[in-house]
Amino acid sequence: MLKSLPAQMLAVVHTRGGRRNLVVLLRFFLVLAAMIGLYSITFHYLMAREGQEHTWLTGLYWTLTVMSTLGFGDITFHTDLGRSFSLVVLMSGMIFLLVLLPFTFIEFFYEPWLASQEEARAPRELPSDTKGHVLLTSYDPVTIAVIRRLVQYKYEYFVLVPAVEEALRLFDLGINVMVGELDDPEAWIRARLSQAALVMTTTTDVTNTNAAFTARGISESVPIISTANNSASVDIQQLAGSSHVLQLEETIGYSFARRVTGGDALAHVIGEFDHIQIAEATTRRTPLVGKTLRESALGEKVGVTVVGVWVRGNFEVAGPETLIDDNTVLVLAGSSESIFRYNELFCIYNVSNAHVVILGGGRVGRATARALEEREVECLIVELDPSLVQDPTKYIVGDAADLAVLERAGIQDTPTVIITPHDDDLNIYLTLYCRRLRPDIQIISRATLERNVTTMHRAGADIVMSFASMAANTVMNWLRRSTILMVAEGLDVFRVRAPDVLVGKTIRDSGIRDLTGCSVVGISTDRGMEIVPSPTETIPANADILLIGSIDAEDQFLSRFGVRDREAMANVASPTATEPS
Repeated sequence: MLKSLPAQMLAVVHTRGGRRNLVVLLRFFLVLAAMIGLYSITFHYLMAREGQEHTWLTGLYWTLTVMSTLGFGDITFHTDLGRSFSLVVLMSGMIFLLVLLPFTFIEFFYEPWLASQEEARAPRELPSDTKGHVLLTSYDPVTIAVIRRLVQYKYEYFVLVPAVEEALRLFDLGINVMVGELDDPEAWIRARLSQAALVMTTTTDVTNTNAAFTARGISESVPIISTANNSASVDIQQLAGSSHVLQLEETIGYSFARRVTGGDALAHVIGEFDHIQIAEATTRRTPLVGKTLRESALGEKVGVTVVGVWVRGNFEVAGPETLIDDNTVLVLAGSSESIFRYNELFCIYNVSNAHVVILGGGRVGRATARALEEREVECLIVELDPSLVQDPTKYIVGDAADLAVLERAGIQDTPTVIITPHDDDLNIYLTLYCRRLRPDIQIISRATLERNVTTMHRAGADIVMSFASMAANTVMNWLRRSTILMVAEGLDVFRVRAPDVLVGKTIRDSGIRDLTGCSVVGISTDRGMEIVPSPTETIPANADILLIGSIDAEDQFLSRFGVRDREAMANVASPTATEPS
């Protein structure tokens, strides 16, 4: 800090306010100097009247000791006139040196210097060599998840914040910030927008539109991702320049609908990665219960591979001796043909005509209901606010925490409950309540904050999903560092270039599963994609590996084996990583 002190003082002087304050401070010192000079001269005159002789230096010494209230007492007046003069010097010194001087110094110099020092922690311009960075427009649950993934993949990022105070608060939290207005073209230029990898704006629809329009005016090529709460805003934001508009409510609603597995034993496809389909299937009341995966022989019978299992919200990497019970949900990987053969074999089990119960009739609840209708799955929405009821035949008006309301909604017969409110505390409460009422039911819940995901699983949710993770994966897909498919909250299929240390090793000898917790679900080469390769398969050079694992497992893989430089990763072909509509 001492090394930067001269530069910060110089910066204060170079501002208009700083120069004005410096002039005020100089005037104060001039008045003080004139006062000290006048008192020193008067001292000599009065001392001469009393018959005392002193040097000019002694007069300056006496004036300063009296004005500063030190008053050593070695030089004193003997007359009332001299003592009255001493009182005047003393009182003026107290006012000027003990009151006005500290106040003036703090007000006109120290505080501006301190403000300049604080603003240096929250810069208004990024260095000219900054490139490949991601610019964010707010700090919220969505961008918190995005930042976590950016840090994981070693991407530099900056949050644009209009207010210096908020920027300093975020800086103290360890967040990279830059002060700037979202509708100011100069701010985007100072943020090195033309050299950025991506812009993501997650504020209100109006602000997102303005930010996208302003940023697009600076750069025609940088990708811009924005969020929209209103469906009417999608087209407007695209016209403003957004490359991709996220309707998170719609996205999570359709994801909820695709994960409803409680009414049958079919394998429901929840995503497709290249030519590999990822599906989930419940095993309750099927011949698989009580068998190990080796005994089930699903690979030999239908060609699917069980890459993991869900047991009451906990994902476990599957092994040959993994035991299947009534609470097991299989995570399957295979071709569309193998998934079809699996469904042919298990379509006769757990057939149920009972409807799905959705708790919450907000945007997410309504989007989930529309997606279930497309799958021809009946559903009933429980909503407390009568103004949100659109079709009385498909709604139950009442409190979801009221047992009588839940019984009217069919809680005792439904195979699945989907909890959608925008309140993590309420969702945890409802999850606990529904799990106690129906220990065998499938519970799907929404989380706003990632930190509450584990708590919801502990409360009894089988599947938890959040806006934050979906948005984070979308950002990573656009950055092309790796392409990610979110199987469930905290569980992803992701693609990386084969690290040099793994080239030439078999999958078994690589130790990927034992060391990181990730499982290899595919190897892509120039010859095409090999789906669920054998453990004895050798990892070739210049191949892409598809893995499935939790975020922690992904972190372990990246930190242990590393990834190639950003340019090499950018050359990885971007496959189709989608969730079927």
